Amino acid sequence: MVNLKSIVSKLRNKHFLSLVGNGSMSVLSMVTVGILLRFMPKNDVGYWFFFQSVFVLLDTFRTGFLQVAMIKFYTGAEKIKADAVLGSVWFLSLMITSILIVINILSVFFLPNIQNVGIVSVIEWFGITFLLTLPSAIASWILQSDQKFDKLLLLRIINQGAFILMVLFVIFFKNLNLNLILIINAVSSASVSLYCISQGWTRIKTFSKRTKESIMELFHFGKYSVGTTISTNLLRSSDTFIIMFVLGAAGPAAVAMYTIPMRLMEIIEIPLRAFLSTGMPSMSQAFNKGNREEVVAIMQKYAGTLTLILFPVSMAAILLADVAITMLGGSQYAGTNAVSVYRIFMCFAMFFPIDRFLGVTLDIIHQPRINFYKVLVMLVANITFDFIGIYLFGNINGVAIATLFTFLSGVFFGYFYLKKYLNFTLLGFFTVGLGEIKSMIHQFFSKAKTARP
Repeated sequence: MVNLKSIVSKLRNKHFLSLVGNGSMSVLSMVTVGILLRFMPKNDVGYWFFFQSVFVLLDTFRTGFLQVAMIKFYTGAEKIKADAVLGSVWFLSLMITSILIVINILSVFFLPNIQNVGIVSVIEWFGITFLLTLPSAIASWILQSDQKFDKLLLLRIINQGAFILMVLFVIFFKNLNLNLILIINAVSSASVSLYCISQGWTRIKTFSKRTKESIMELFHFGKYSVGTTISTNLLRSSDTFIIMFVLGAAGPAAVAMYTIPMRLMEIIEIPLRAFLSTGMPSMSQAFNKGNREEVVAIMQKYAGTLTLILFPVSMAAILLADVAITMLGGSQYAGTNAVSVYRIFMCFAMFFPIDRFLGVTLDIIHQPRINFYKVLVMLVANITFDFIGIYLFGNINGVAIATLFTFLSGVFFGYFYLKKYLNFTLLGFFTVGLGEIKSMIHQFFSKAKTARP
Protein backbone atom coordinates (compact mmCIF):
# COMPACT_ATOMS: atom_id res chain seq x y z
CA MET A 1 0.00 0.00 0.00
CA VAL A 2 1.31 3.45 -0.90
CA ASN A 3 2.32 5.50 2.12
CA LEU A 4 0.93 8.96 1.34
CA LYS A 5 2.68 10.58 4.30
CA SER A 6 6.02 9.25 3.06
CA ILE A 7 5.37 10.57 -0.45
CA VAL A 8 4.31 14.00 0.86
CA SER A 9 7.40 14.08 3.08
CA LYS A 10 9.65 13.37 0.10
CA LEU A 11 7.92 16.03 -1.98
CA ARG A 12 8.45 18.59 0.81
CA ASN A 13 12.16 17.73 0.99
CA LYS A 14 14.20 20.94 0.72
CA HIS A 15 16.42 19.57 -2.06
CA PHE A 16 13.41 18.53 -4.13
CA LEU A 17 11.61 21.84 -3.57
CA SER A 18 14.72 23.84 -4.43
CA LEU A 19 15.26 21.81 -7.60
CA VAL A 20 11.61 22.19 -8.62
CA GLY A 21 11.78 25.91 -7.87
CA ASN A 22 14.80 26.50 -10.09
CA GLY A 23 13.49 24.18 -12.79
CA SER A 24 10.03 25.71 -12.88
CA MET A 25 11.51 29.22 -13.16
CA SER A 26 13.62 28.17 -16.14
CA VAL A 27 10.59 26.62 -17.83
CA LEU A 28 8.34 29.61 -17.12
CA SER A 29 11.08 31.95 -18.33
CA MET A 30 11.31 30.07 -21.64
CA VAL A 31 7.51 30.12 -21.96
CA THR A 32 7.51 33.88 -21.37
CA VAL A 33 10.18 34.47 -24.00
CA GLY A 34 8.26 32.31 -26.47
CA ILE A 35 5.06 34.28 -25.91
CA LEU A 36 6.75 37.67 -26.26
CA LEU A 37 8.57 36.67 -29.44
CA ARG A 38 5.28 35.64 -31.02
CA PHE A 39 3.08 38.59 -29.97
CA MET A 40 5.40 41.62 -29.78
CA PRO A 41 7.05 43.56 -32.64
CA LYS A 42 10.69 42.53 -33.09
CA ASN A 43 12.06 45.95 -32.15
CA ASP A 44 9.94 46.11 -29.01
CA VAL A 45 11.11 42.65 -27.93
CA GLY A 46 14.70 43.78 -28.39
CA TYR A 47 14.16 46.90 -26.31
CA TRP A 48 12.44 44.81 -23.59
CA PHE A 49 15.40 42.41 -23.41
CA PHE A 50 17.70 45.44 -23.23
CA PHE A 51 15.67 46.85 -20.32
CA GLN A 52 15.87 43.51 -18.53
CA SER A 53 19.64 43.30 -19.02
CA VAL A 54 20.19 46.80 -17.63
CA PHE A 55 17.80 46.14 -14.74
CA VAL A 56 19.57 42.90 -13.77
CA LEU A 57 22.97 44.62 -13.96
CA LEU A 58 21.87 47.54 -11.74
CA ASP A 59 20.00 45.19 -9.39
CA THR A 60 23.37 43.53 -8.82
CA PHE A 61 24.29 46.48 -6.58
CA ARG A 62 21.42 45.53 -4.24
CA THR A 63 21.36 41.75 -4.52
CA GLY A 64 25.12 41.33 -4.72
CA PHE A 65 25.68 43.66 -1.79
CA LEU A 66 23.20 42.08 0.60
CA GLN A 67 21.94 38.59 -0.31
CA VAL A 68 25.03 36.53 0.56
CA ALA A 69 25.84 38.84 3.48
CA MET A 70 22.34 38.35 4.93
CA ILE A 71 22.52 34.56 4.62
CA LYS A 72 25.96 34.64 6.23
CA PHE A 73 25.06 36.66 9.34
CA TYR A 74 21.38 35.75 9.72
CA THR A 75 21.43 31.95 9.41
CA GLY A 76 21.84 30.19 12.76
CA ALA A 77 21.99 33.46 14.72
CA GLU A 78 20.12 34.08 17.98
CA LYS A 79 16.75 35.86 17.60
CA ILE A 80 18.00 39.26 18.79
CA LYS A 81 20.98 39.11 16.44
CA ALA A 82 18.83 37.76 13.58
CA ASP A 83 16.31 40.60 13.93
CA ALA A 84 19.12 43.15 14.02
CA VAL A 85 20.55 41.68 10.80
CA LEU A 86 17.16 41.76 9.03
CA GLY A 87 16.49 45.33 10.15
CA SER A 88 19.92 46.34 8.92
CA VAL A 89 19.31 44.58 5.59
CA TRP A 90 16.13 46.62 5.19
CA PHE A 91 18.03 49.83 6.02
CA LEU A 92 20.84 49.18 3.54
CA SER A 93 18.39 47.99 0.86
CA LEU A 94 16.43 51.23 1.15
CA MET A 95 19.67 53.24 1.01
CA ILE A 96 20.90 51.47 -2.14
CA THR A 97 17.46 51.70 -3.76
CA SER A 98 17.17 55.41 -2.92
CA ILE A 99 20.62 56.24 -4.31
CA LEU A 100 19.89 54.53 -7.64
CA ILE A 101 16.44 56.14 -7.84
CA VAL A 102 17.97 59.61 -7.28
CA ILE A 103 20.46 58.93 -10.08
CA ASN A 104 17.55 57.76 -12.22
CA ILE A 105 15.58 60.96 -11.51
CA LEU A 106 18.59 63.13 -12.42
CA SER A 107 18.91 61.26 -15.72
CA VAL A 108 15.35 62.28 -16.65
CA PHE A 109 16.66 65.76 -17.52
CA PHE A 110 18.68 64.21 -20.35
CA LEU A 111 15.64 62.57 -21.98
CA PRO A 112 15.09 65.32 -24.61
CA ASN A 113 18.57 64.60 -26.01
CA ILE A 114 18.25 60.81 -26.08
CA GLN A 115 16.93 59.13 -29.21
CA ASN A 116 17.49 55.47 -28.31
CA VAL A 117 14.18 53.90 -27.27
CA GLY A 118 15.92 51.31 -25.11
CA ILE A 119 17.74 53.92 -23.02
CA VAL A 120 14.57 56.02 -22.76
CA SER A 121 12.60 53.03 -21.44
CA VAL A 122 15.29 52.38 -18.81
CA ILE A 123 15.23 56.00 -17.61
CA GLU A 124 11.43 56.10 -17.51
CA TRP A 125 10.80 52.76 -15.83
CA PHE A 126 13.87 51.59 -13.91
CA GLY A 127 13.32 53.62 -10.72
CA ILE A 128 9.70 52.67 -10.09
CA THR A 129 10.30 49.02 -11.00
CA PHE A 130 13.39 48.85 -8.77
CA LEU A 131 11.39 50.19 -5.81
CA LEU A 132 8.43 47.86 -6.39
CA THR A 133 10.63 44.75 -6.47
CA LEU A 134 12.35 45.53 -3.14
CA PRO A 135 9.91 43.75 -0.75
CA SER A 136 9.71 40.57 -2.85
CA ALA A 137 13.51 40.50 -3.21
CA ILE A 138 14.06 40.67 0.55
CA ALA A 139 11.30 38.11 1.12
CA SER A 140 13.06 35.64 -1.19
CA TRP A 141 16.38 36.10 0.69
CA ILE A 142 14.66 35.48 4.03
CA LEU A 143 12.79 32.39 2.82
CA GLN A 144 16.02 30.96 1.42
CA SER A 145 17.90 31.65 4.67
CA ASP A 146 15.10 30.04 6.71
CA GLN A 147 15.16 27.08 4.28
CA LYS A 148 11.41 27.48 3.67
CA PHE A 149 11.73 26.24 0.12
CA ASP A 150 8.02 25.42 -0.23
CA LYS A 151 7.16 29.10 0.31
CA LEU A 152 10.09 30.20 -1.86
CA LEU A 153 8.78 27.97 -4.65
CA LEU A 154 5.33 29.53 -4.24
CA LEU A 155 6.81 33.04 -4.38
CA ARG A 156 8.74 32.27 -7.57
CA ILE A 157 5.70 30.76 -9.28
CA ILE A 158 3.50 33.71 -8.28
CA ASN A 159 6.15 36.15 -9.48
CA GLN A 160 6.58 34.65 -12.94
CA GLY A 161 3.00 33.41 -13.20
CA ALA A 162 1.47 36.83 -12.49
CA PHE A 163 3.55 38.36 -15.27
CA ILE A 164 2.57 35.65 -17.78
CA LEU A 165 -1.15 35.87 -16.91
CA MET A 166 -1.17 39.66 -17.28
CA VAL A 167 0.61 39.37 -20.62
CA LEU A 168 -1.93 36.83 -21.88
CA PHE A 169 -4.80 39.01 -20.62
CA VAL A 170 -3.50 42.03 -22.55
CA ILE A 171 -2.87 39.94 -25.68
CA PHE A 172 -6.50 38.80 -25.61
CA PHE A 173 -7.76 42.38 -25.88
CA LYS A 174 -5.11 44.32 -27.80
CA ASN A 175 -1.67 44.18 -29.42
CA LEU A 176 1.26 43.89 -27.03
CA ASN A 177 3.94 46.58 -27.26
CA LEU A 178 6.92 47.89 -25.28
CA ASN A 179 4.96 50.38 -23.15
CA LEU A 180 2.37 47.78 -22.20
CA ILE A 181 4.99 45.20 -21.23
CA LEU A 182 6.76 47.75 -19.03
CA ILE A 183 3.45 48.59 -17.33
CA ILE A 184 2.67 44.89 -16.85
CA ASN A 185 6.11 44.34 -15.34
CA ALA A 186 5.61 47.16 -12.83
CA VAL A 187 2.08 46.08 -11.89
CA SER A 188 3.02 42.42 -11.46
CA SER A 189 6.05 43.42 -9.35
CA ALA A 190 3.85 45.56 -7.11
CA SER A 191 1.28 42.77 -6.76
CA VAL A 192 3.90 40.19 -5.75
CA SER A 193 5.53 42.56 -3.24
CA LEU A 194 2.16 43.36 -1.63
CA TYR A 195 1.45 39.63 -1.34
CA CYS A 196 4.83 39.07 0.37
CA ILE A 197 4.10 41.87 2.85
CA SER A 198 0.62 40.50 3.59
CA GLN A 199 2.09 37.04 4.27
CA GLY A 200 4.70 38.45 6.66
CA TRP A 201 7.57 37.12 4.55
CA THR A 202 9.38 40.47 4.36
CA ARG A 203 9.78 40.85 8.18
CA ILE A 204 9.62 44.59 7.59
CA LYS A 205 8.85 45.22 11.28
CA THR A 206 12.47 44.34 12.10
CA PHE A 207 13.49 47.67 10.53
CA SER A 208 13.27 49.29 13.98
CA LYS A 209 15.65 46.66 15.41
CA ARG A 210 18.56 47.52 13.12
CA THR A 211 21.89 48.24 14.82
CA LYS A 212 24.94 50.20 13.73
CA GLU A 213 27.08 47.12 14.40
CA SER A 214 25.01 44.91 12.06
CA ILE A 215 24.84 47.63 9.41
CA MET A 216 28.63 47.99 9.36
CA GLU A 217 29.08 44.20 9.47
CA LEU A 218 26.86 43.76 6.40
CA PHE A 219 28.44 46.74 4.67
CA HIS A 220 32.04 45.55 5.04
CA PHE A 221 31.13 42.04 3.90
CA GLY A 222 28.93 43.28 1.08
CA LYS A 223 31.48 45.66 -0.44
CA TYR A 224 33.47 42.62 -1.59
CA SER A 225 30.42 40.48 -2.30
CA VAL A 226 28.95 43.07 -4.68
CA GLY A 227 32.25 43.30 -6.53
CA THR A 228 32.21 39.53 -6.98
CA THR A 229 28.63 39.58 -8.27
CA ILE A 230 29.28 42.38 -10.77
CA SER A 231 32.47 40.66 -11.95
CA THR A 232 30.52 37.41 -12.32
CA ASN A 233 27.94 39.16 -14.51
CA LEU A 234 30.73 40.63 -16.62
CA LEU A 235 32.33 37.17 -16.82
CA ARG A 236 29.08 35.76 -18.23
CA SER A 237 28.63 38.54 -20.78
CA SER A 238 32.24 39.04 -21.91
CA ASP A 239 32.02 36.18 -24.44
CA THR A 240 29.06 37.86 -26.14
CA PHE A 241 30.78 41.26 -26.32
CA ILE A 242 33.99 39.81 -27.74
CA ILE A 243 32.17 37.67 -30.33
CA MET A 244 30.04 40.61 -31.40
CA PHE A 245 32.89 43.09 -31.93
CA VAL A 246 35.87 40.89 -32.88
CA LEU A 247 34.11 38.78 -35.53
CA GLY A 248 32.92 41.93 -37.33
CA ALA A 249 30.05 41.41 -39.79
CA ALA A 250 29.68 37.79 -38.66
CA GLY A 251 29.34 38.91 -35.03
CA PRO A 252 25.52 39.16 -34.67
CA ALA A 253 24.88 35.75 -36.29
CA ALA A 254 27.71 34.23 -34.23
CA VAL A 255 26.23 35.64 -31.02
CA ALA A 256 22.87 34.08 -31.86
CA MET A 257 24.57 30.75 -32.57
CA TYR A 258 26.59 30.94 -29.35
CA THR A 259 23.50 31.82 -27.29
CA ILE A 260 21.76 28.51 -28.13
CA PRO A 261 24.25 26.23 -26.34
CA MET A 262 24.49 28.79 -23.53
CA ARG A 263 20.73 28.47 -22.99
CA LEU A 264 21.03 24.69 -23.01
CA MET A 265 23.54 24.91 -20.16
CA GLU A 266 20.48 25.21 -17.91
CA ILE A 267 20.68 21.41 -17.74
CA ILE A 268 23.69 22.03 -15.47
CA GLU A 269 22.64 25.32 -13.90
CA ILE A 270 19.22 24.19 -12.62
CA PRO A 271 20.48 21.43 -10.27
CA LEU A 272 23.57 23.50 -9.43
CA ARG A 273 21.48 26.47 -8.26
CA ALA A 274 19.28 24.08 -6.28
CA PHE A 275 22.26 22.50 -4.50
CA LEU A 276 23.79 25.92 -3.80
CA SER A 277 20.57 27.33 -2.34
CA THR A 278 20.25 24.39 0.06
CA GLY A 279 23.95 24.01 0.82
CA MET A 280 24.80 27.66 1.59
CA PRO A 281 22.61 28.03 4.71
CA SER A 282 23.88 24.70 6.09
CA MET A 283 27.54 25.67 5.57
CA SER A 284 26.92 29.11 7.06
CA GLN A 285 25.26 27.60 10.12
CA ALA A 286 28.16 25.17 10.60
CA PHE A 287 30.76 27.93 10.29
CA ASN A 288 28.89 30.23 12.69
CA LYS A 289 29.09 27.40 15.25
CA GLY A 290 32.83 27.10 14.68
CA ASN A 291 32.61 23.67 13.05
CA ARG A 292 35.01 23.92 10.10
CA GLU A 293 35.09 20.14 9.56
CA GLU A 294 31.34 20.19 8.96
CA VAL A 295 31.74 23.07 6.49
CA VAL A 296 34.18 20.92 4.48
CA ALA A 297 31.92 17.86 4.74
CA ILE A 298 28.88 19.79 3.46
CA MET A 299 30.87 21.46 0.66
CA GLN A 300 32.34 18.19 -0.59
CA LYS A 301 29.07 16.29 -0.19
CA TYR A 302 27.04 18.74 -2.27
CA ALA A 303 29.67 19.54 -4.91
CA GLY A 304 31.00 15.98 -5.20
CA THR A 305 27.60 14.31 -5.37
CA LEU A 306 26.32 16.71 -8.04
CA THR A 307 29.51 16.37 -10.10
CA LEU A 308 29.17 12.58 -10.24
CA ILE A 309 25.43 12.78 -10.96
CA LEU A 310 26.10 15.18 -13.85
CA PHE A 311 28.64 12.84 -15.47
CA PRO A 312 26.08 10.60 -17.29
CA VAL A 313 23.97 13.70 -18.02
CA SER A 314 26.94 15.35 -19.73
CA MET A 315 27.74 12.22 -21.73
CA ALA A 316 24.14 12.01 -22.97
CA ALA A 317 24.20 15.72 -23.86
CA ILE A 318 27.38 15.27 -25.89
CA LEU A 319 25.86 12.38 -27.85
CA LEU A 320 22.53 14.16 -28.42
CA ALA A 321 23.94 17.68 -28.94
CA ASP A 322 22.61 17.99 -32.49
CA VAL A 323 19.11 17.00 -31.36
CA ALA A 324 19.17 19.49 -28.47
CA ILE A 325 20.39 22.38 -30.64
CA THR A 326 17.74 21.64 -33.27
CA MET A 327 14.94 21.51 -30.68
CA LEU A 328 15.83 24.90 -29.26
CA GLY A 329 17.16 26.80 -32.27
CA GLY A 330 15.48 25.06 -35.19
CA SER A 331 16.79 22.97 -38.09
CA GLN A 332 18.82 25.89 -39.48
CA TYR A 333 21.32 25.43 -36.63
CA ALA A 334 21.69 21.65 -37.01
CA GLY A 335 25.27 20.67 -37.82
CA THR A 336 26.61 24.20 -37.20
CA ASN A 337 29.21 25.45 -34.75
CA ALA A 338 26.43 25.70 -32.16
CA VAL A 339 26.54 21.89 -31.89
CA SER A 340 30.31 21.73 -31.45
CA VAL A 341 30.25 24.55 -28.91
CA TYR A 342 27.64 22.68 -26.86
CA ARG A 343 29.75 19.51 -26.96
CA ILE A 344 32.82 21.47 -25.82
CA PHE A 345 30.86 22.97 -22.93
CA MET A 346 29.51 19.63 -21.78
CA CYS A 347 32.98 18.02 -21.77
CA PHE A 348 33.86 19.91 -18.58
CA ALA A 349 30.52 21.35 -17.38
CA MET A 350 30.08 18.42 -14.96
CA PHE A 351 32.89 19.93 -12.86
CA PHE A 352 31.20 23.34 -12.52
CA PRO A 353 29.81 22.48 -9.05
CA ILE A 354 33.35 22.24 -7.64
CA ASP A 355 34.29 25.69 -8.93
CA ARG A 356 31.05 27.27 -7.73
CA PHE A 357 31.18 25.72 -4.25
CA LEU A 358 34.80 26.80 -3.80
CA GLY A 359 33.73 30.39 -4.42
CA VAL A 360 30.65 30.22 -2.20
CA THR A 361 32.64 28.65 0.63
CA LEU A 362 35.14 31.52 0.51
CA ASP A 363 32.20 33.88 1.12
CA ILE A 364 30.84 31.68 3.91
CA ILE A 365 34.15 31.68 5.85
CA HIS A 366 34.39 35.50 5.73
CA GLN A 367 36.75 35.69 2.75
CA PRO A 368 34.65 37.52 0.12
CA ARG A 369 37.73 39.55 -0.88
CA ILE A 370 39.51 36.38 -2.03
CA ASN A 371 36.41 35.21 -3.90
CA PHE A 372 36.32 38.61 -5.60
CA TYR A 373 39.93 38.15 -6.69
CA LYS A 374 39.06 34.64 -7.88
CA VAL A 375 36.35 36.00 -10.19
CA LEU A 376 38.70 38.73 -11.45
CA VAL A 377 41.31 36.09 -12.30
CA MET A 378 38.66 34.13 -14.20
CA LEU A 379 37.51 37.29 -16.00
CA VAL A 380 41.05 38.14 -17.11
CA ALA A 381 41.65 34.52 -18.19
CA ASN A 382 38.37 34.44 -20.10
CA ILE A 383 39.04 37.65 -22.04
CA THR A 384 42.65 36.65 -22.79
CA PHE A 385 41.86 33.15 -24.01
CA ASP A 386 38.78 34.38 -25.94
CA PHE A 387 41.04 36.53 -28.10
CA ILE A 388 43.56 33.71 -28.47
CA GLY A 389 40.79 31.24 -29.33
CA ILE A 390 39.25 33.48 -31.98
CA TYR A 391 42.71 34.18 -33.44
CA LEU A 392 43.49 30.44 -33.69
CA PHE A 393 40.08 29.12 -34.79
CA GLY A 394 38.39 32.18 -36.29
CA ASN A 395 34.97 31.21 -34.92
CA ILE A 396 32.98 30.60 -31.73
CA ASN A 397 34.63 27.21 -31.14
CA GLY A 398 37.71 29.11 -30.00
CA VAL A 399 35.62 31.03 -27.46
CA ALA A 400 34.10 27.78 -26.15
CA ILE A 401 37.54 26.20 -25.71
CA ALA A 402 38.71 29.35 -23.91
CA THR A 403 36.02 28.69 -21.29
CA LEU A 404 37.94 25.57 -20.19
CA PHE A 405 40.94 27.69 -19.21
CA THR A 406 38.63 30.13 -17.42
CA PHE A 407 37.17 27.27 -15.39
CA LEU A 408 40.60 25.79 -14.54
CA SER A 409 41.95 29.17 -13.38
CA GLY A 410 38.98 29.53 -11.02
CA VAL A 411 39.30 26.03 -9.56
CA PHE A 412 43.04 26.19 -8.89
CA PHE A 413 42.93 29.76 -7.51
CA GLY A 414 39.97 28.92 -5.26
CA TYR A 415 41.54 25.66 -4.04
CA PHE A 416 44.92 27.28 -3.33
CA TYR A 417 43.46 30.01 -1.10
CA LEU A 418 40.63 28.03 0.52
CA LYS A 419 43.19 25.39 1.50
CA LYS A 420 44.76 28.00 3.80
CA TYR A 421 41.59 28.10 5.91
CA LEU A 422 40.07 24.63 5.56
CA ASN A 423 41.65 21.17 5.51
CA PHE A 424 40.52 19.38 2.35
CA THR A 425 41.66 18.02 -1.02
CA LEU A 426 40.20 18.15 -4.53
CA LEU A 427 40.12 14.35 -4.56
CA GLY A 428 37.87 14.53 -1.51
CA PHE A 429 35.04 15.93 -3.64
CA PHE A 430 34.93 12.67 -5.59
CA THR A 431 35.42 10.27 -2.67
CA VAL A 432 32.83 12.00 -0.49
CA GLY A 433 30.43 12.34 -3.43
CA LEU A 434 30.82 8.67 -4.33
CA GLY A 435 30.20 7.68 -0.71
CA GLU A 436 27.06 9.81 -0.61
CA ILE A 437 25.72 8.24 -3.81
CA LYS A 438 26.45 4.73 -2.48
CA SER A 439 24.61 5.62 0.72
CA MET A 440 21.61 6.92 -1.26
CA ILE A 441 21.49 3.73 -3.34
CA HIS A 442 21.77 1.56 -0.24
CA GLN A 443 18.95 3.46 1.48
CA PHE A 444 16.77 3.14 -1.61
CA PHE A 445 17.14 -0.65 -1.85
CA SER A 446 16.79 -1.04 1.92
CA LYS A 447 13.48 0.81 1.87
CA ALA A 448 12.36 -1.15 -1.19
CA LYS A 449 13.14 -4.41 0.57
CA THR A 450 11.32 -3.27 3.73
CA ALA A 451 8.28 -2.22 1.70
CA ARG A 452 7.86 -5.71 0.22
CA PRO A 453 5.00 -7.76 1.75
